[in-house]
Amino acid sequence: MSRRSAGVLLLFALLGLASSSAATVVHYRLLSDPTYQSACDINETWNCTQVYESEYGTFWGVPVAVAGVIWFGAVTLLALVVLRGAGRSGPAGELAGRIPAYIFVLSVAALAMVLYLGWASFFVLGTYCIYCLVTYLAVAGVFVVSGIASDGAMKGLPRRALRDLRLLVSSPVALVATIAFVAASVALVGVFPRQAGAEAASADGGNAPAAIRTLEAAEQANFEQWYASLPVVRLTIPNDGAKVLVVKFNDYQCPPCRLTYEQYKPVFAKYEAQYPGQVKFVTKDFPLEAECNPAAPGGRHFAACEAAVAVRLARAKGKATAMEEWIFANQPQLTPDLIREGVKSIAGVTDFDAQYAKTLELVRADAMLGQSLQVTGTPTFFINGRRIPIIRPEYLDAAIAYELRQ
Repeated sequence: MSRRSAGVLLLFALLGLASSSAATVVHYRLLSDPTYQSACDINETWNCTQVYESEYGTFWGVPVAVAGVIWFGAVTLLALVVLRGAGRSGPAGELAGRIPAYIFVLSVAALAMVLYLGWASFFVLGTYCIYCLVTYLAVAGVFVVSGIASDGAMKGLPRRALRDLRLLVSSPVALVATIAFVAASVALVGVFPRQAGAEAASADGGNAPAAIRTLEAAEQANFEQWYASLPVVRLTIPNDGAKVLVVKFNDYQCPPCRLTYEQYKPVFAKYEAQYPGQVKFVTKDFPLEAECNPAAPGGRHFAACEAAVAVRLARAKGKATAMEEWIFANQPQLTPDLIREGVKSIAGVTDFDAQYAKTLELVRADAMLGQSLQVTGTPTFFINGRRIPIIRPEYLDAAIAYELRQ
């Protein structure tokens, strides 16, 4: 591999390392600071927060961004070895000539992952992340450059792998760098805050309530100071005697709406058990679909209106909760026809089309209320009139407890 090609390979690796590091910082701040607003949240379409907090933002509890940092870190170290040994003779030069083949193998797996994540972003979430796109570009660049450079070096690669590894770590500098890299990777995964994602809630069918973390004193004080500073707007929604009114503007095709639906369940269950009737939770429809929401002319959730109508019709049959569970469980593949089948099987609604137009007017009324409150995306929450972003369950718990004390 020429030094020029090695330099290009290193450039792509550093580009990916920078973008995945930035994404890791954003994801960390989102999990640790309820007041944080990412600079890459431009609008509903270009929104890093919605991507990171979706079910595609983590795998087995590890954020995708952290995995990206580790992967690009490894590729960067290998590219430096290639750059140092390019054009040299002897074992070092031979090793530098074979390393692109190893990078190519790594990039094949990484390319498959980014194709999956890209599909999820473009076709499931309908939301894009700037840092993610840069990362995808960097992976593709590493794949192409290493693939061209590894031509002819793939033969017998598994047989040579152990010998090449011993040769690589025979250098004290390389050995120290390898140990430091592994230790840093383990530490990064270990110290990163855990997010109770949709996968955990879905694993047991949502029946086992998750434990709600108790905030430390400093966290509690900082949160309450921020929360108390939020402006209060007047909501024309009856609280039916409750001391705390939590309102969620919701779109049933919105992945973060599904995530918060699952994550916040234990919080509402806690207060229903401890303070019955004192905390009221209300869902208002704000589908990102122009048919029932004039505030969303470019909305791409083409089954969201049908989903909102289905829940209302199911509520009349006493099956609203079951319908919501079904919709969120089937969210990735929702279509208007599938929703018609679902509401028929879940709630016994056989006249969906006959009731659709009339019920849709109620959905539009919710959307207009949201528009008057300057709601532009979902989910949007109001707690006793204070508008809050998506927050972790423990902060929602702290907000409700704060309101109960007032």
